[in-house]
Amino acid sequence: MDLLIDLLKSQLSGNVLDQLSNQIGEDKEKTEVATSGIISMLTAALAKNAASPDGASSLASALDNDHDGSILDNIGDLLGGNMNNNRAANGAGILKHVLGGKQGNAIDAISKMSGLSGDKTGNLMTMLAPIVLGMLGKQKRQNNMDQSGLSDMLSRSVKSATNQRQEMGLLGKLLDRDGDGSVMDDIAGMGMNVLGNLFRKR
Repeated sequence: MDLLIDLLKSQLSGNVLDQLSNQIGEDKEKTEVATSGIISMLTAALAKNAASPDGASSLASALDNDHDGSILDNIGDLLGGNMNNNRAANGAGILKHVLGGKQGNAIDAISKMSGLSGDKTGNLMTMLAPIVLGMLGKQKRQNNMDQSGLSDMLSRSVKSATNQRQEMGLLGKLLDRDGDGSVMDDIAGMGMNVLGNLFRKR
């Protein structure tokens, strides 16, 4: 089974990346760096949420009800703002659910990593959140994953991304606070140590 971050990077390339750059009014290189960081960060946050049975159940229900992957067939409309009445396209709502009150910290971290302003990073994150959930929902449906399978896929995705330290840069260091090359022990520990200082309240 392919890892979520790899699938997302494949989806968010070429013309889609061009459209993202145009939407936020920024050059492609910075947009690409920020996009990579955002999908890795959201995947890590989802893995944290799914590490508990209740969290995995809640995520599975959300995917079944609102995120079956069909939004991936309409990315142009999503990025163009033509799906505002679609619950699957509610990026702000997704971010609130996944990141909670730590969204500002997440935006700051991605901004520092990519060079984008906070406003542009926030807009990009709002556009990408429905795509991340859509891809996860598509994989759940196609592979008939239960809650355990969902949690396992997310955990393996984060572990793989963190092992690619040269690609992850600052984000990888933030995700892997103890420097052992894996965030799995952090995820298992839950609490605010899951993502280290990345999502710590100021």
